[in-house]
Amino acid sequence: MSQRKQRSPWAWVPTLYFFQGIPYSIVMTTSGLIYKTMGISIASFAFWTSVLYLPWAIKPLWSPYIDVVSTKRNWVVWTQLLLGLAFIAAGAVMPLSFFYPLSLLVFAFIAISSASHDIAADGFYMYALDQHQQSFFVGIRSTFYRFAMLTALGLVPVLAGTIQKNTGLDPVTFSARSVPHEQYVPFDPADIKIEESQEKPAVLIFPSELTVPVYQQGVSALDSAVVYIALSAPPEEGETVVVNLSRETGSKDIDLSRTTTGRFEFDSNNWNKPVAAALKVNHNLTGETTTQFLITAGNIAFSWTASLIILGLVLLAIAIYNKIMMPYPDEKKTDERMGWKVYKDVFVSFFSKPGVVPAMVFFLFYRLGESQLLKVATPFLVDSRSAGGIGLTSAQYGIIYGTVGMLSLTVGGILGGILAARVGLKKVIFIMALWLNLPSVVYIYLAHFQPMPGSLPVYLSVAFEQFGYGYGFTAYMLYMLHYVGESKYKTAEYAIGTSLMALGMMLPGMISGAMKELLGYENFFIYIIICSIPGLLAIKFLKIDPSFGIKKQEG
Repeated sequence: MSQRKQRSPWAWVPTLYFFQGIPYSIVMTTSGLIYKTMGISIASFAFWTSVLYLPWAIKPLWSPYIDVVSTKRNWVVWTQLLLGLAFIAAGAVMPLSFFYPLSLLVFAFIAISSASHDIAADGFYMYALDQHQQSFFVGIRSTFYRFAMLTALGLVPVLAGTIQKNTGLDPVTFSARSVPHEQYVPFDPADIKIEESQEKPAVLIFPSELTVPVYQQGVSALDSAVVYIALSAPPEEGETVVVNLSRETGSKDIDLSRTTTGRFEFDSNNWNKPVAAALKVNHNLTGETTTQFLITAGNIAFSWTASLIILGLVLLAIAIYNKIMMPYPDEKKTDERMGWKVYKDVFVSFFSKPGVVPAMVFFLFYRLGESQLLKVATPFLVDSRSAGGIGLTSAQYGIIYGTVGMLSLTVGGILGGILAARVGLKKVIFIMALWLNLPSVVYIYLAHFQPMPGSLPVYLSVAFEQFGYGYGFTAYMLYMLHYVGESKYKTAEYAIGTSLMALGMMLPGMISGAMKELLGYENFFIYIIICSIPGLLAIKFLKIDPSFGIKKQEG
């Protein structure tokens, strides 16, 4: 039994927190992509997926129950098994005609189960590791949580996209070239002639070579052109072919108009009736450029079914592994029954600790700048250069974040944990806070000088940002562990801390887009630096035990 109690944290901490990051990322972000490709309106799915955030925001309401009933280990194991099965169920409902309400119900179950799993996992982490180990591995857990986000936001959509390209109709590409407005000749849809093919349906586009007029203020209001899409033959009776149009490569200065969804449906009644898709140029574009577009007509429902079921099977495998490898720590038992007294004791304990006021300021404002930077950094890097961005292609963005960015994040998280475990949190928390906010400086540089996409300065800037995030976020997690300490209800109190963190991320993130539109990229990044000041000032007033995190000497 002693060996089971003392199993190396390397055997279970990475997989525990990799698992923790998957459900949140799928429900809060990837679900939007799923519903968009499945034809659900943005207004509808944006509302309902925002509602699904609620379980993570209010998890302190049932965290005392998890703290009192059974062990954190049991909660982790059973919620992981349920989540794996739930993702398989989510995949299974995608081909159904009424998939939307059913999938929302499944995602709601996943959200509640995931929030419960987060409470139990964080509590288990505190019981299974001493203070020194908690300090050392906090960077590891943050890094693998971020790995999970990249898996949910990158690998799962890539898998679905690959399946879509290899199912259904053959994909079609075409190019759009900008020309001066006086050279632009609009395409006449009356010239479209479609003769039914005896072969299986194929995607038709008119014209195959499209020109788009460059906007010239005061001279010409023309800024868009129309491409027409149809099929060469009718689908089978009762079958609907979903066609998706998207920009693939080339300049971002030519893209789908905001009034165009890029998603069209054809059946046996409208297969030969061309639909129009408007392409528009950026008004800041002054010269000629070319953009390639991709039209796919794969089996979208099947692609998400396969992707979610595979993800569910992977999560079940991780759950079984964790059940075997997680130790059996001595968790404090309580004979109390659930009731209002337990809730009162939890919240009174959390909000009556010494130094609660600066602690609350720290929890809410430490990530005030970073929370807004996270929302704008990606659009900035992939936005067109004429709009003030860097102009990375999707492939360049994936390579930069998937290689240099991931390596830097890992190194930053591990070094942060090692340093805090060696000298204590109190000595390094301010330095870590600076590292969390310093990346904003490189974004000011990028916005001002706009180095070319894929150049060394872009790689170095992303590396600096990710290292700073990994290194600086360690301080936040460690201070939450310190603040909760050895409280009787430390699992429930830690859940309150993570909810405050979620609130401190959610509210500033909601205004970040509006602030960027108001200020522009460069001034927005300067504004982010200013937003870091409250969190930095709060550190001076935090009460931190100088020995917290340092390994205690035996004897």
